[in-house]
Amino acid sequence: MRKLAVVSCLSIFVLVSVSAFAQQQDKSKRPSPPATATMKWTDGKTITVDYSQPKIKDPKTGEVRKIFGTVVPFDKVWRTGANEATSFVTDADLMVGDVHVPAGKYTMYSIPGEKEWTIIINKQTGQWGTNYDEKQDLGRTKVKAGKTSSTVEHFTISFDKPNGKKTNMNLEWENTKVSVPVMEH
Repeated sequence: MRKLAVVSCLSIFVLVSVSAFAQQQDKSKRPSPPATATMKWTDGKTITVDYSQPKIKDPKTGEVRKIFGTVVPFDKVWRTGANEATSFVTDADLMVGDVHVPAGKYTMYSIPGEKEWTIIINKQTGQWGTNYDEKQDLGRTKVKAGKTSSTVEHFTISFDKPNGKKTNMNLEWENTKVSVPVMEH
């Protein structure tokens, strides 16, 4: 009887532990939940960007934060989202700004500035977003920073509808919009 009680207690402990682990792994419950931006070219090839969406409001206090220049410092490498590094996957050879990006899996970082951003395509994949290794950069391109027409609460990446072999990848948050030209090569 005692062995049965021990086995029952262990079983309950394992179930509770597995349940707690599963909840920790549910990324949709994070303060900066996951999101995906996908763009399909006319030839069927795609670009998929997986990232996390931080919010303007502080997840702990609910207070509205000043993002660019404060939460995300100017002139420093940013993971371009939150949590894991932003994933950039393409099955087409591309030009991202003036960087040639062969079909493959990459991560995307950026260096926000007041008037200009640097977009970084990095060959390292699968890392936490703060584990940036400059030696793994495939390339960097500069783009102008603009303003959104209204405040954007969640950091958002999207693509314009392709115009032939060209599109723009848009990064928007707070009152900032950055459009990165992308061309199928």
